[in-house]
Amino acid sequence: MEYLIFLISMSALIYGANYIIIESERIALHFNISSFVIGATLIAVGTSLPEMAASIAASSVGKSDMAVANVLGSVTFNICLVLGVMFLIVKDLNPKRDLFKNDSAWSLFPLVIFIIMAYDGVIGAFEGSMFLLLMVGYLLFLSKDAKAIEDEVSKELSKEKFIWGKTLIFLFIGFALVTVGANFTIESASTIARSLGVTEWVISLILIAFGTSLPEFVVSIAAAKKGNADMIIGNIIGSNVANFTIVLGSAAIINPLTIDFEKYGFDILCAGAASFMLIFITANKLYNKSAGIGLLIIMILMIYNSLKVFIK
Repeated sequence: MEYLIFLISMSALIYGANYIIIESERIALHFNISSFVIGATLIAVGTSLPEMAASIAASSVGKSDMAVANVLGSVTFNICLVLGVMFLIVKDLNPKRDLFKNDSAWSLFPLVIFIIMAYDGVIGAFEGSMFLLLMVGYLLFLSKDAKAIEDEVSKELSKEKFIWGKTLIFLFIGFALVTVGANFTIESASTIARSLGVTEWVISLILIAFGTSLPEFVVSIAAAKKGNADMIIGNIIGSNVANFTIVLGSAAIINPLTIDFEKYGFDILCAGAASFMLIFITANKLYNKSAGIGLLIIMILMIYNSLKVFIK
């Protein structure tokens, strides 16, 4: 029964986030907010809503392991699974933008700051507020390239007639699904962890992180169909910045987060390896199957390390 509750609550979390993204875009377009602002904030941050809801729900009930593991797992899945699969299945994936020069460092900045903040084993409210400040810095950085970013989804939505009542209803439904879904996801995941004899960290690192990475995967598939390589990689970088800054920052402000480097160092190392790999790929323009295989190996090693106690 708990498995069914977990699947339903994860679905509610993802569908709720999708409603919020779409309706927020409609509101932004109604007020003539630029497509850049919509793409850089609503899509990158919006696809991180499931992670945010899950981590905040975990932090609010004192389950800091689940909050941190969800972020680290999501970052690794976003880079290794989403980009890895895209590199394997999409031909001629060639971004027009110089992602190494303009963006790739942002896949590493938040992780480095996370390690510095967590060195003493705790990320508190002050560090959490610094994470939120870093997100402001990222948005200011992006604002310099406003004309270079184009949101195809926004173009399609701009053709539709705006109706306040419909938008508010769907926004309410979205927030309700996200809130309820997050709470049930955390509770059911905790029960599953206990029944399987694994830690809540492992459940969050793999199951919840995989589920909350699905919005990024869906956005990437949609962008791949349109040949928009810039949106695929840009969305992953933006989502990972949001995961560390907004998701961890908000969770830390609600309740201090404890991090055991000795116990979970390998998982932190995997997130770091994925981030460094992304920089290497963009620096050498290795948008091909070889890079995809390399990324998937990192993800497989992370999963194996977490589950090796069950593998004989």
